[in-house]
Amino acid sequence: MSLKAKIVVIGCGISGIAAAHRLVKAGYHQVWILEATARSGGRIKTCTLGDNIVEMGANWIHGPSEKNPVFCMARQYGLLDPEALTPENQAMDVGGHPPWVPNFFSSSGRKLNAEDIYPAQEMFFELMYESSEFESEGGEPWASVGDFVRSEVQQRAAEKWKDIDATTRSLRLCAISNMLKVECCVNGTHSMDQVGLGAFGLYKTLPGLDCTFPGGYEDLVQNLISELPSGSVTYNRPVRCVHWNNTEKRENPVMIECDDGESITADHVIVTVPLGYLKKHHSTLFRPPLPLHKLHSVQRLGFGTNNKIFVEFDSPWWDADCEVIYLVWEDEDVMVDQVPDVQRSWIKKLFGFTVLKPTERYGHVMCGWIAGHESEYMETLSEQEVTHTVTQLIRRFTGNPTIAPRRVLRSQWFHDPWTCGSYSYPAIGCSAQDLDNMMEPLPTKGSLLQPLQVLFAGEATHPCYYSTVHGAVLTGWREADRLISHYSSSISPSEPPKSKL
Repeated sequence: MSLKAKIVVIGCGISGIAAAHRLVKAGYHQVWILEATARSGGRIKTCTLGDNIVEMGANWIHGPSEKNPVFCMARQYGLLDPEALTPENQAMDVGGHPPWVPNFFSSSGRKLNAEDIYPAQEMFFELMYESSEFESEGGEPWASVGDFVRSEVQQRAAEKWKDIDATTRSLRLCAISNMLKVECCVNGTHSMDQVGLGAFGLYKTLPGLDCTFPGGYEDLVQNLISELPSGSVTYNRPVRCVHWNNTEKRENPVMIECDDGESITADHVIVTVPLGYLKKHHSTLFRPPLPLHKLHSVQRLGFGTNNKIFVEFDSPWWDADCEVIYLVWEDEDVMVDQVPDVQRSWIKKLFGFTVLKPTERYGHVMCGWIAGHESEYMETLSEQEVTHTVTQLIRRFTGNPTIAPRRVLRSQWFHDPWTCGSYSYPAIGCSAQDLDNMMEPLPTKGSLLQPLQVLFAGEATHPCYYSTVHGAVLTGWREADRLISHYSSSISPSEPPKSKL
C-alpha cells in the first residue's frame, strides 16, 4: 500500500524538490510536483548580466560544512570551487558575520578610515550576539532588536567614546545606522524594530565560510530534478484550493483544485509555498480553512523583502582586495534603518555593495543590497530610474562625477505574485511555538480523520534555519520522512521514524 500512496507537492522550489526527491528515492512512484510558474527553483534564481552569472535570489551556502545538506549535495554533484571544499574552510566559524575586507565611503564624498569605524562594528557585533542570547534566557528588556541596539549603543557610546571628538563619535553612530540596514537585509525585514528580541536567538548558524556556486545556484536544482522520473513536474499549473478532509471520497482524502479547473486527488499534499504567499492567500487556499492556532502563527511570523541591484563597471573604483563597500550617511547619527520619505530617498536604505569575486570570473561587478518598503518601492521604478539613482549615489559617495555603470540588473521579489517578498524572520510577538505550528500537518494530532493529509515545508517552517536554502531542504526531507515513517510504522510498528527534523 505505502509505495502506491499518491503524493502531490505544491511548489517546485528547493524544499518541494527535496521532498519529491526523497520520496522517489524511497520507492514512492506516484509523486508529482505542481509549479505555478514556468521554471523550477523558486527563490533560487540564476540569471546573466552580460557574460556573467548572477544570483537574483539565494546567494550563498551559509555554513558550508558536514551538517549542511546543500554543501553535501553540491560537493557530491561537483558544483563547488576547490577552496570551498578545504577542511580549513569548513572549520571556520564566523557566527554569521563573514570576515570580508571592507571599504567605507561617506555621503560627503570621501573614503573613510576603517580604523575609525571598527570600534562601532565591534560594539554592534557584540550587541547582535547579546540580542540572540535572550531567547535562551528570557526577560528581554525591549520588544525589538532595533530598540535594544539603539538603547544600548547610546549608553555604551556615552561611556566608551566619551574621550573622542564629536565628529568621530557622530560618524560611528552613522556607521551603526548602516549596520542596522545591513541587518535588515540579512533578516529580510523592513526595520530591526520589527524583529522580536525574544525570538531573535532561535536562528542558528553552521560552521564554514559562506561560499557560492561558480556555475550558479540553479545547478543544484537541475541536478536534483534530473534524478526525478520524467514528467514529475508540471509547470504553469497554479493551485487554486486544497480541499482536505474529503471523507466521502474515502479513496483520496485530498482534492487539489487547479486554476485551470482541473482537479487532482491525492492521499497527501505537501505545501511548500513561501510564507508571503501563504499570508496573502491562506483564506482561499484551504478548504476547510487552516486551524486558528496555525493561522495565527502564519500571521505572527515576519516575511519581508530584500532585493539586489547588480552593477557592472568597465573598471573598479574600489580597492583590489575589497569585498564589501559600506555607504555611511553623515546625517544618520540617530541610528535609523528606515527613511522618512520612501519616494524621495529610497536609495538611502541601500547599505552598500558586495563585490563579486574572483574578478577573473566576474569582471568588475558588485551587488547592492536593499531591504524593506524602500526596496519594494524600488521595484516599481523603471530600470533607467534605478540606474540613474544608483549612479548618482556612487558619484556622491566617491566624489568622482565620471563613474558610470556599464549595466544594471535588479531583483523584484515583492511584486513576484508567487513569492510576495524574500524570506521569513521572527517578528515581535513570535516564539518557537509559532515555528512548531508552521510545520504541523493537518489534520492536527488527536484527530480520528485520516492522518497527514496536508503537510508543510519551506524555509519558514524550519525551527532554527529559517530564511536559508539548507533550512528549506531539511524541511522537504522532514516531510518526506514523516510520510515514509508513517507507512513503514503502519506496516511494522516497531520501526523507528527516519528523521527527527
